[in-house]
Amino acid sequence: MKNYPVLLSGGSGTRLWPLSRSKWPKQFVQLFENQHRTLFQSAAMRLDQDAGFAAPTVICNSDHRFIVTDQLEDCGVQAGKIFLEPCGRNTGPAVTTAALALAQEDPDGVMIVMPSDHIIAKQDAFISAVKMAIDVARTGVLTLFGITPSEPHTGYGYIKRGEAIEGTKAEAFRVESFVEKPDANKARGLVESGGHYWNSGIFVLPIKDFLAEVERLQPDMLDACSRSYQGLCEDLGFLRLEETAFSAAPNVSIDIAILEKTSNVAVVPLAVDWSDVGSWSTVSELIDKDDNGNSIVGEAIVKDTSNCLIHSKTRLVAGLGVSDLIIVDTPDALLVSTKDEPQNVSKIVEDLRKRDRTESEQNVQNYRPWGFFESLIVGPQFQVKKLHIKSGGIMSLQRHQHRSEHWVVVSGTARITHADQQFVLNRNESAYIPAKDWHRIENPGSDPLEIIEVQTGDYLGEDDIERADDVYGRLNEMPDKRAR
Repeated sequence: MKNYPVLLSGGSGTRLWPLSRSKWPKQFVQLFENQHRTLFQSAAMRLDQDAGFAAPTVICNSDHRFIVTDQLEDCGVQAGKIFLEPCGRNTGPAVTTAALALAQEDPDGVMIVMPSDHIIAKQDAFISAVKMAIDVARTGVLTLFGITPSEPHTGYGYIKRGEAIEGTKAEAFRVESFVEKPDANKARGLVESGGHYWNSGIFVLPIKDFLAEVERLQPDMLDACSRSYQGLCEDLGFLRLEETAFSAAPNVSIDIAILEKTSNVAVVPLAVDWSDVGSWSTVSELIDKDDNGNSIVGEAIVKDTSNCLIHSKTRLVAGLGVSDLIIVDTPDALLVSTKDEPQNVSKIVEDLRKRDRTESEQNVQNYRPWGFFESLIVGPQFQVKKLHIKSGGIMSLQRHQHRSEHWVVVSGTARITHADQQFVLNRNESAYIPAKDWHRIENPGSDPLEIIEVQTGDYLGEDDIERADDVYGRLNEMPDKRAR
């Protein structure tokens, strides 16, 4: 009867655009200065084995799989299993799949389901609260954490507590009702009436009892998840869920699917500093302010400016005579918004997708399993990129029909495969790869490898790629214009 952390790592990257994108959502981003760990890494380290918890189970988007493994390796966490969702179906199918997998080895266990994009301070207090909630869950009750509201927030769901539960170590209450995200007047009334908590989205679930409720309340979801789990395949250590069955599961949150329909649910107050970092206004609240109420990340000069968030890690931003603005600058997109509009940032992303703009998915720095590349200059029939290849990173053996590539090593050592030749390039050495020639770059050294790449040709889209070999198993993946 172990206790199993389960990390939910999905997300569409919309609410903190343009810093967060669908292929690099907020849990993998460093939002703050002096932030040593990403939100995902902090979540992965939150319940460690030294405190009596099993290795975490991770459920993530297939596009994020190598980001997940790199960030876990960087913070020294060994995952138990990493499941890849073939498509997003919200938290209901994700949590159900995790429960099915854990039930195979420990049906009497308890899983602690946590979003991977929250900030939780007071680590010791959180672990203590989790252990008390586990005590409640082991009585067969589905248990969730409630946050005492500090304001009438309209971006959170609310939980109304009922009668106290006796006989456990925790302060726990039956859940009387759930309230969906309210308008401002209703939120104010909920806070003033007392007995209401913000729904933290963190759940402590007895595996066997949870699956029994899923079978009772959502048999179609259980059937779809069971078939998808049974049809999974292993891929480079990841567990790919079968796509057809998983796609048939209802697109529904675990709250709506199960927790709001069952009477077997309790809430435990969670007395820690908590945030779901759900908007740029929330980010602003988490950053120290200057004397005029400005929150600044990066380089900024402000004159006669107050109550603004300025976030720029790439270039200087100057604010003059403005107030109550959110300014987020990235190399390829700039967001300027009033502070009362941050919940609507997703509408910008929706519009970008309708226009088929890549800024909704990728930023200038494009992550790949071997490292990342960054677009520097784009011109007519040419573009310049910087390739950053991590130690041991190996690009696929590939060729292009429409473009040639010139490489200059600016740091590190590169092992180059070109046609039937293999050679080494050191700093300040270069190579030319004509179109249609097979080629590959490897980093055999212990230091990062950086290469400036100049592409020339009549078509420069990244879908002009043919792979003959790939250590990351991407041969059968359909490349898009940003793949490599």
